[in-house]
Amino acid sequence: MDTDLLKTFLEVSRTRHFGKAAENLFLTRSAVSFRIKQLESILGVELFERLRNNIQPTPAGERMLGHAEAVLTAWERAKQDVSLHQSHSSQLSLSAGHNIWDSYLQHFFQPLHQGLPGISLRTEVITAQAMTRQLLERSVDIAISFDPPKLEDVEIIKLMDVSLCLVCHQPNMSLNDIETLNYIKVDWGTAFNITHAQSFSMLPVPALHTTSARIALDFLLNNGGSAFLPSNFVAPYLASKQLYEVKDTISIERNVYGAFWIGNERRVAIEKALLILKGAI
Repeated sequence: MDTDLLKTFLEVSRTRHFGKAAENLFLTRSAVSFRIKQLESILGVELFERLRNNIQPTPAGERMLGHAEAVLTAWERAKQDVSLHQSHSSQLSLSAGHNIWDSYLQHFFQPLHQGLPGISLRTEVITAQAMTRQLLERSVDIAISFDPPKLEDVEIIKLMDVSLCLVCHQPNMSLNDIETLNYIKVDWGTAFNITHAQSFSMLPVPALHTTSARIALDFLLNNGGSAFLPSNFVAPYLASKQLYEVKDTISIERNVYGAFWIGNERRVAIEKALLILKGAI
C-alpha cells in the first residue's frame, strides 16, 4: 500500500478539513480528495462523512486510525533499521509517557548512548493508549511510564522513584497561603490524581492544566503560582531561590517502570538498557 495514502488519511482525520490537510501536505485539495477515495476504494468502505464544512470519520474511519498509525510507525522503523549506518548493528526503540522525559529520562539519554555501542536509538513521547498499542503490536522495544500496561507476555521492571514536591514562587508559604496563587495542575498519572484528590482538595481551581512539566515550570516562573514538580527537576531553581518548597506539605511519590515483550529478539540489548536506566551500570 502507498504510505502517502495513510499519511493523507491521518492529516484529514487530524484537521477534519480537506483544504487544511492539503495546505499542510503541500498538495491541492483535489489531490487530497483523490487519495482518500483511493484508500476507500482499496478498503471497500467510506472513511469520512462529507458534510458541508464538517468532515467526520465514519466508524470504519475511527477504527482505521490506529491501524494507519501502526503501519506508518512500522514502515519508518523498517526504513531506519535497514539503512543503519555501518557503525550500528541494530536499533532500539523507546517510547516514553508524558512527563517521563523531563522528570527522568533526560538524565539517562547520554548514558544509554554511551553504554550501548553499535546500537542506534529511537525515542518518542506518546500517550498511554498508544504505548499499549505499540507493545501489543511489538513495534516498540521498551515502553517507559508511570502507569505501565499490564499485558500478557510483557515484563515490567521498576526503574526509579520520582518525588513530586509542591513548589511556588514565594518563600515561607504554606498550603493555606497558596490558595490565592495560580495553581498549575500537572498530570502525573492515575495514582497521582487519586492522592491529589484525597490530600490536596483545598488547592484552588487550576489556572493551567497540562501534561508537560516543562510548560508548567515556564508558566510558574513567568506568572507565579504553585505546582507539583519533580524534586530533581526543580533543584536548580530551589538553589537559586527562583522557587521555594511549600511548607509542611508531603511529597507525592511516583514510580517509573520499563515494559518490554519477553520474546523480543533484542532482549540482550533491552536488558542492558534497563540496567542503565536503573542506574545499575
